[in-house]
Amino acid sequence: MNILFLVIVLIIIVDFLSNWILDYLNLKNLSEKLPEEAKGIYDEKKYKESQRYYKTNNNFSMISSTFSLCLLLLMLFFNGFAYVDALVRNYTSSPILMTLFFFGILALFSDLLAIPFALYRTFVIEEKFGFNKTTLKTFCLDKIKGCLLAGIIGGGLLALITWFYLSAGTYFWLISWAAISIFSIFMVMFYTSLIVPLFNQLTPLPEGELRSAIEGYCKTVGFMLKNLFVLDSSKRSTKANAYFSGLGAKKKIVLFDTLIAKHTTDELVAVLAHEVGHFKMKHTLIGTFQSILQTGIMLFLLSLFLGNPALAHALGVEHSSFYIDILAFGLLYSPISHVMGILSNIISRRHEFQADAYAKRTYDGAALQSALKKLASDNLSNLTPHPAYVFVHYSHPPLLERLRRLENH
Repeated sequence: MNILFLVIVLIIIVDFLSNWILDYLNLKNLSEKLPEEAKGIYDEKKYKESQRYYKTNNNFSMISSTFSLCLLLLMLFFNGFAYVDALVRNYTSSPILMTLFFFGILALFSDLLAIPFALYRTFVIEEKFGFNKTTLKTFCLDKIKGCLLAGIIGGGLLALITWFYLSAGTYFWLISWAAISIFSIFMVMFYTSLIVPLFNQLTPLPEGELRSAIEGYCKTVGFMLKNLFVLDSSKRSTKANAYFSGLGAKKKIVLFDTLIAKHTTDELVAVLAHEVGHFKMKHTLIGTFQSILQTGIMLFLLSLFLGNPALAHALGVEHSSFYIDILAFGLLYSPISHVMGILSNIISRRHEFQADAYAKRTYDGAALQSALKKLASDNLSNLTPHPAYVFVHYSHPPLLERLRRLENH
């Protein structure tokens, strides 16, 4: 064991303990009595059910995260990464193939070990609380499609970045940054068109009262809307949602069929007004460039570490390599990643408040409040999260805070 190895282990353990503390604070912050502000969202019975749902998920997450911690520590203390490295070197000497095989093996075994947890969460917890609509066939097909996509897209990007490293040397991080940035923008523009249909059916919102109301609203705010879709989310879950994606002419708004089934026309237009607010205030564009900036910082820092034999030795590996350096750097980079994640969440929560205010200003704040209350109730949301947990993990403000803002601003 060397100093770098101990630093990596310390980072992993501190990360686990900090998350455990936040989960504990969140759990202790649950109120047995229905808060006064929550009346009209939950009745006593459903409020208790929402608390049982949160506690069940929290306990299960602790088990799965502890399992992941133990597995990672076993790989570190018993030279598991060195074993995979030696296995890869027995089959090929190509740096690109070694990188693909190394991360492919780790991803495959990690995914296989995660399947029992995913099955339990879907078919036991979600089923118990009435959310699950996924069949075993759909679950298996999703897994297969996900693995194929990860192999094609993730493997392709990894091979390209490895080739840049071998070819460009010092400037590899700049070229990789440019390539990843182009890919990120492409995915923002075409994700809903190319990836979503592989898992769900997207259909244009049919003519009728809802479409007429939405088109009427869009006309009043000068929002050119051509792509308004309904997603058949009910084949997997009863939970409802909506989202905005794309840039420029490729912008799209997607409403879950479960959202349409449970909300009035006014509530649905208010939800759409919120999504239009994100577009009008360029939140999607800001988020894209924010992600690109974070990627650039990460790649620059990575370039400073590459080629240092200490990284390989910290993982018990004899020979330094591009993929081992990436893995070791990823473990060391975790604290910076968490800080960036917190900053991203702060910006995201601010954007949500702004989009809420836009919906209130251009349509109807009361209708949006009603929609948010229904969403929280239908999804059994935790209404009393601990402020520290919100600060670290929440990309959206807690419901009661959103309602207060809508009421007072």
